[in-house]
Amino acid sequence: MSKPYIDFDALQKAMEDLAREAFDYFLDTRTGEIIILSEDIINKAREILDEAVDDDMSEYEEVEFDEDYDIPEWMDEEIELALDIFIFEKDRYKRIPERDSRKGFAAMKEFTDGLEDSGLKEDLQSILDGKGAFRKFKDALESYPKERKLWYGFNAKAARQ
Repeated sequence: MSKPYIDFDALQKAMEDLAREAFDYFLDTRTGEIIILSEDIINKAREILDEAVDDDMSEYEEVEFDEDYDIPEWMDEEIELALDIFIFEKDRYKRIPERDSRKGFAAMKEFTDGLEDSGLKEDLQSILDGKGAFRKFKDALESYPKERKLWYGFNAKAARQ
């Protein structure tokens, strides 16, 4: 069996979403596809599962619910996928974890230490010593397009490792 193609840029973006307030991410280990499910879809699928599914239902190939759930048509396919992820295909789909913030912080520090622009280097070092370093770091690089581009390449490489 050949290894699936994985879009590492999409994987990195999923890992960089630390808050997970609107979406969660899953890797389809067969196809390499990154699946993005909204919290609305996840919550609706969990609601259905909580109300209608017994523990032994994973033995069945298809779930037929006792009641007809009022699900908007546009949600049908995504709810079905979410139920697949949570019940039938647990081994196929893996939740993509958030990137370890310590590793992200270490990457920012390593990048900053390697900068030649002493003014920017000093600014970023002071940001790294304070609260909200991740957001402030990115915001500080907005005024430096060359260094910002270098940062994104550096960060992508660090995340892949």
